Amino acid sequence: MSPRSASVNEELRRRSRERLLQAAVELVSERGYEATTLGDIADRAGSARGLVSYYFPGKRQLLQSAVHRLMHRTLEEALEREPRTEDGRERMARTIDAILGLAGSQPVLMRQHMAGLLQAEGFVQCPEQQRLAQLLRDTVAGHGSPDAATDYPMLRAVLMGAVYAALVPGVPMPIPTLRAELFKRYHLDWEMGVPPDTEVPGGTCETDLSRFFTTDRLPDDQPDRTAAQPEETVAQPVRPGDLPSQPDGRSDQPDDQSK
Repeated sequence: MSPRSASVNEELRRRSRERLLQAAVELVSERGYEATTLGDIADRAGSARGLVSYYFPGKRQLLQSAVHRLMHRTLEEALEREPRTEDGRERMARTIDAILGLAGSQPVLMRQHMAGLLQAEGFVQCPEQQRLAQLLRDTVAGHGSPDAATDYPMLRAVLMGAVYAALVPGVPMPIPTLRAELFKRYHLDWEMGVPPDTEVPGGTCETDLSRFFTTDRLPDDQPDRTAAQPEETVAQPVRPGDLPSQPDGRSDQPDDQSK
């Protein structure tokens, strides 16, 4: 077999990372954080277990990146939903409803994500988080903020606070109550966005989240060499030269798979 081209190698790396993100979301939603190991995630993704640490320094960071991807794509889907609009108030309403909707539809996953933010590792500035941040900054700017750089962190904070409040075990606040408070803060009409008990074509928080993780596409001008041997292609021994650089200085040694 002739060597794979650079474009195919790059696409395979991207696909491997996507599969790990998707597997983390699925397994933590099904089993919870503590009951899910890095080995479980690698197995669900069809990847070599040692490959996980080349992309993520640990399970907590992997989960943060996976949830940030889910939040980014959920918000993106809500903002692009028909009828599309550039009205700043409507886009702010959709943003609030998208994030609160995840608290309602994915409580286990979002609770574990929020708990992870308070751990020693803190907030992970991963590519997924940066894409989410850009959407939120654009939303704040479109809403009329004269200083989006200052107002974006406040929007992030109030959304995080609302998700926490909705998920506190034993004393959760009703999502409609939290929605009303956020809508009041941003001067939004109740009918904007997706009011509670409103059906939206395609939904905003479907249980099948696979559409948010692209794992089955290769460049159009290349044959899909993984089709006949998915495990061998992805799980073959990894050479440092085949992998993306590690800008944050992470170790290339595999994590303890039991964590």
